[in-house]
Amino acid sequence: MSNNKINDHLDSMLSAIGIKTGRQNYTYHSAGDTYTGENLYGILQAPRGDATEAIVLVAAWQNIDGLLNRNGVALALTLMRYFKRWSLWSKDIIILIPPNSRTGTQAWVDAYHDAHDNQKVASLPLKSGALQVAVAIDYPSCQSFDGIHIIYDGINGQLPNLDLINSIVNVAGGQMGMRTAIQGMHSHDDSYRDRLKTIFRGMLKQGLGIGTGPHSSFIPYHVDAVTLVPYGEGWQDEMAMGRVIEGTFRSLNNLLEHLHQSFFFYLLMQRDRFVSIGTYLPSAMLLAANFTIMAISLWVKSGQSALLAKGEKLESSQSGIVAGCHAASTVPLSVFNGLDYPVSGILLSPPREELLSEVHACSGALLTLWQYSYFQPLLPFFVFAH
Repeated sequence: MSNNKINDHLDSMLSAIGIKTGRQNYTYHSAGDTYTGENLYGILQAPRGDATEAIVLVAAWQNIDGLLNRNGVALALTLMRYFKRWSLWSKDIIILIPPNSRTGTQAWVDAYHDAHDNQKVASLPLKSGALQVAVAIDYPSCQSFDGIHIIYDGINGQLPNLDLINSIVNVAGGQMGMRTAIQGMHSHDDSYRDRLKTIFRGMLKQGLGIGTGPHSSFIPYHVDAVTLVPYGEGWQDEMAMGRVIEGTFRSLNNLLEHLHQSFFFYLLMQRDRFVSIGTYLPSAMLLAANFTIMAISLWVKSGQSALLAKGEKLESSQSGIVAGCHAASTVPLSVFNGLDYPVSGILLSPPREELLSEVHACSGALLTLWQYSYFQPLLPFFVFAH
């Protein structure tokens, strides 16, 4: 069945429950391929709102892996019918059903913010207010699941507000007793190894900057968005998934302003543990200062031909001293990790010892970074002074 015929059936279903619908055609040419399709969306107008803010519920026909999103589309339609019965909404709710998770969502978001090419992407016949949050459902399987995987990585390393992730974790874990996971770590045991793997996976995805789901198209427009993907085999079903989304939408419906109190720059080690920008930004600033000081030193040497002979030995001397600084930092690291820490004659419990081990590991890494950042730029002056 073609995309247009499918949208005809969905259009009649949404219109039957009193939701205004609209369609959008688009055509993209990328890497020698042509992507074309038709987006279908509907707007549930808030009984207690003035159409100035909206929340988006996304359910693409195909997920990011090309699988048919059977339960995702069915659950989204069911939720819209359920939401229509309530009179407590203060924000409009938009349901978006694109043919795929990449091009369809991108075309709709671009057109909603009037940032599209009219020759390739059609304008939207219906619009609501400013988009606050978007939640995408990726539920291709028909079996019961164990928990929900929260995908939050955006394009070019952009991230949603941390409060959105915290809200979903609290709704799923506190109200439903459901497990949640991030970065594909479905069996996270809160150990140092799993925290390290989680944070490295997040850094890798941010560094690559590619989209990881339909939510990635919203984040560049300052719309906090995530994708929810069930995982594992357990006793949770579509009803539990719907209740999590319902609780999330009710929480977002109570917002008086856009999410801004929490962090936009962070590295998650677990679903409820993170490293804020205030922790890792100083190291990046030290590295940036290193390049600046090195550039100044090279500029100072640029007109000194008499020191050219000594300058030829600079590169090898720098490499040896920097390597020595890195090697020296392992001494306090190994000493600190090998010590016992008695408190009133009682050794610390294993979790506390593990925490101290992490602290000392971070201290050793910071010591190495300080040595590298401060000694290397000054090496030219030490070499030329002698």
